[in-house]
Amino acid sequence: MSAKAATQARELLLKEYRGVLSTHSKSMPGFPFGSVVPYCLDADGNPLILISRIAQHTHNLQKDPKCSLLVGERDAEDVQAVGRLTVLAEAHQLVAPEAVEAAAERYYRYFPESANYHAAHDFDFWVLKPVRHRYIGGFGAIHWIDHLTLANPFAGKAEQSMIEHMNSDHANAIEHYVQLSGLPQGTAAQMVGIDSEGMHLRIGQALYWLPFAAPCNTPIQVREALVFLARADQWPQRETAEA
Repeated sequence: MSAKAATQARELLLKEYRGVLSTHSKSMPGFPFGSVVPYCLDADGNPLILISRIAQHTHNLQKDPKCSLLVGERDAEDVQAVGRLTVLAEAHQLVAPEAVEAAAERYYRYFPESANYHAAHDFDFWVLKPVRHRYIGGFGAIHWIDHLTLANPFAGKAEQSMIEHMNSDHANAIEHYVQLSGLPQGTAAQMVGIDSEGMHLRIGQALYWLPFAAPCNTPIQVREALVFLARADQWPQRETAEA
């Protein structure tokens, strides 16, 4: 497994925000059960999902927490020629109040409409803790990846502060990021997430991850990267490992 493949696989997980959750069927033993779920990454870099207590996949996970999440590149003309990632994981329901609160704060930023049905219906947060990953980067580019997860060093108050500051004081910079990266225009974008490798913007109901040119490990480095992008005339090439 190459470092480049791991970077590409993690980038795919960051870029997408929905996948196929496969669980072991409770009502049809021996058969896999697939369902589509939205997700974002939690503070530890694990996929975070919000699912109904009456849903079939929830009953399946309660009986057997072993599952997988298949993520593929959106709008691909040839699905076999682009990247796709299978995350083999064990699902854990969040029950501690502080864990649920942190998950809700994060998830609602990415999926604001979820706050309504989470409050009105029986939905719970679950985190998928990866065991192994299978990444296919196109024809012949096939890799098993054991360690892919990367914690977000800004998760919590630091990230919230940066996001609120950008949305309230630097809407023009965010608009420039949208234009620079070729994202859909016409609807105002909101910043919803920042990690060491890039930022998430929400345009309408769609989410987009934009990479920094180089990893940022401190809030100061993030600020420098955001200022640089606000003044750039093209989106910089991301530094990637070759080995």
